[in-house]
Amino acid sequence: MLDRPLARTLLTAVTLLVTLAGCASTQEGEDGSDAETLTFRQVKAGPDSFRGQSAVFGGKVLTARRQKDGTRIEILQLPLDQSSRPGYDLTQSQGRFIALQRDFLDPATLPHGTRVTVTGEVSGSITLPLDETDYTYPVINIKRVQVWARSEDVAPRISPYYMGPGPYWGPYWSPYWQPWPYW
Repeated sequence: MLDRPLARTLLTAVTLLVTLAGCASTQEGEDGSDAETLTFRQVKAGPDSFRGQSAVFGGKVLTARRQKDGTRIEILQLPLDQSSRPGYDLTQSQGRFIALQRDFLDPATLPHGTRVTVTGEVSGSITLPLDETDYTYPVINIKRVQVWARSEDVAPRISPYYMGPGPYWGPYWSPYWQPWPYW
């Protein structure tokens, strides 16, 4: 029979492994395929070779326009964080992409600057004028659009006027309140 310290160590190790295995998860696309494997850089380099595959991209809305066949959203791509929220640093962008919504989507619900995460299928590319040149946009057919509210878009701030517990918290709540020297 094992001695107590060794048995306790083994039991702790097994408990830790079971707990970690229970916490492990995978993030899959809605259709069951792993949408996280496609990067924007890959799709931008060859959008036609990824036609029909699921993708999750996000960024900042540049324009949203209603067309005959749906709504076309031009998005400045931004890297996504762990919660699929687009980042804030515009210099990290790898380009632009077009997201197409075949059903009615009011462009007023996606004003310029709105942060979105788009889940959908790659449907190829489209070349449109951008300033004085032509730009090739990867095109994503939208299955789901996550619009990040402005309140979620702002980093939380701590009020400088908060007067909670600190280094001077004590019976007199201040370093200047001290007992009289002749008590």
